[in-house]
Amino acid sequence: MTNVRADEEPVATGRRGRWAALGLLGALGPGLMVMLADTDAGSVITAAQSGATFRYRLVLPELVLIPILYLVQEMTVRLGLVTRRGHTALIRDLFGEGWATLAAAAMFVACVGALVTEFAGVAGVGDLVGLARWQTVPISALALIVLVLLGRYRRVEHVGIAVGALELLFIPAALVAHPHLGQVAHDLARPWSGGGGYATLLAANVGAVIMPWMVVYQQSAVTEKGRRGLDAARALRAARLDTAVGAVLTQVIMVAVLVASAATLGGRTRPLRSVGEIASALTPFLGRSRAILFFGLGMIGASIVAALVVSLAGAWALSEARGWRHSLNDSPTRAPGFYALAVGGILVGAALVLAVPNLVNLSIDVEILNACLLPIVLGLLLALERRALAPALRMRGARRGVTYALVGVIIALGLGTAASVAHP
Repeated sequence: MTNVRADEEPVATGRRGRWAALGLLGALGPGLMVMLADTDAGSVITAAQSGATFRYRLVLPELVLIPILYLVQEMTVRLGLVTRRGHTALIRDLFGEGWATLAAAAMFVACVGALVTEFAGVAGVGDLVGLARWQTVPISALALIVLVLLGRYRRVEHVGIAVGALELLFIPAALVAHPHLGQVAHDLARPWSGGGGYATLLAANVGAVIMPWMVVYQQSAVTEKGRRGLDAARALRAARLDTAVGAVLTQVIMVAVLVASAATLGGRTRPLRSVGEIASALTPFLGRSRAILFFGLGMIGASIVAALVVSLAGAWALSEARGWRHSLNDSPTRAPGFYALAVGGILVGAALVLAVPNLVNLSIDVEILNACLLPIVLGLLLALERRALAPALRMRGARRGVTYALVGVIIALGLGTAASVAHP
């Protein structure tokens, strides 16, 4: 008997290890998807303009933003997994329905505005290949609506990550652009530039990295996905890994866009305001086919995954605030309010892109709204972390001090961006 048990123990242990590994992989996803969505159409344009104007000087700030992004989103992970409540549901529990509804309504408006930016990115790609916006935007909106209405969280996540993976095409674009390594090293060592709108672009890059809707989406998504058979400690480790990998990946993509633009357009002073302008400016250096392939498909991936994440974030925010059913695993007949909000946001965003001729001004309005919302969202996030979690699960010591200081800087930059855009 002893021999049999000794023989069987490694087998059982091996099986447990394999199941634990599968459970760990199954817990990944929300962080990766929200980070791919973070590199959306507006972020790509911001990175391209940064490289075109200041070459590689903003590469170092992009890398420094990785731990900041991780620290902010890790708070949402802890809150979601420990409380099993979404962001605005937790606000409702702790601060009341009125505050939750106010925060959710503002977030929903911001999400519709973000949808405008994403559909504008799709329209810009259509322009590259000779398709009008009335062709590309409705098709994209219809595809998103069908995916949302089909439901099932796992299906939505898998499709979103697969489409968002097209953003990886920005990386070969940077390599094909043949950046000058000596210039890269010089700008990494001397990143600061005092003139020409450097501070404004630095603030814009910070705003392009941390979006208000990211907090709502990831907290609701980890709640929706659950622990997948893992205990609380292992689920938290898996979610932190998911968030860390996503934070690195999204910033690598931002750096790739910046480097490609710096290597080909460095020193340009005229603003790049759309994907069409970026691709047209890159065409003499990369060739038309490569410009369309790398930036066209990359932008499609960025815009579609962001549109999916944003539409769900807005629907989750308002549904949680009102106490409605809000699971993607429920059918539209069981959660009609949630699905109506998601579909309604997509339709309004698409309609605005089709109806408003000047998408640049509309995008600026969205930027102002996001910058104004960021201090509120981050302030509430810090308050929730202090009130909703047990003392052992809160930030302590140096980590708490560093996080509060970094969030304070982000809030200040957000307010500064809003002020500079509102009063140029």
